[in-house]
Amino acid sequence: MTTANQFQTAVLAGGCFWCIEAPLRRLRGVTQALSGYMGGTIENPSYRQICSGSTGHAEVVEIQFDSDIINFQQLLEVFFILHDPTMLNQQGNDKGTQYRSAIFYQDQRQLAIAKDFIAAVTARGEYQAAIVTTLEPAQQFYIAGEDHQQFFDKNPYQPYCQIMIAPKLAKLEHLFADKLL
Repeated sequence: MTTANQFQTAVLAGGCFWCIEAPLRRLRGVTQALSGYMGGTIENPSYRQICSGSTGHAEVVEIQFDSDIINFQQLLEVFFILHDPTMLNQQGNDKGTQYRSAIFYQDQRQLAIAKDFIAAVTARGEYQAAIVTTLEPAQQFYIAGEDHQQFFDKNPYQPYCQIMIAPKLAKLEHLFADKLL
């Protein structure tokens, strides 16, 4: 039996959207993962504008998921292994506020889960530095161009994909094999 709350949305930012979209779309229960932008000050930003770092948007992935199969906390567990939540406005060589670590919460329930999750990870001492992931209310989602959707799947042998994304997929397979399609 399905419920009205079964299908939910999560929006996560952890550096380049290609790097988190590819792993997230492979999770059982994720019905859609779209690369795009959120959190900025202008409407319908272009990729070029986002790359300038002047719009306030972050590169994000909007995830549609079946909460009967995977819940929001489980998505956060995967998200936190896909990027370094202690890096302020940076992931690897990608630098700027557009690459910040952020959870764009949909409602107070997601906010509470995210706060509790970050507090628990911090209490366990899982990271050497403080977690800088921001908790921001969801705003208008702007989908990125088609050339940014499923980038890894379309370009698996591109050097960036091999250097940055393939290791994340291997880590996902190692740590979360039971959650994969």
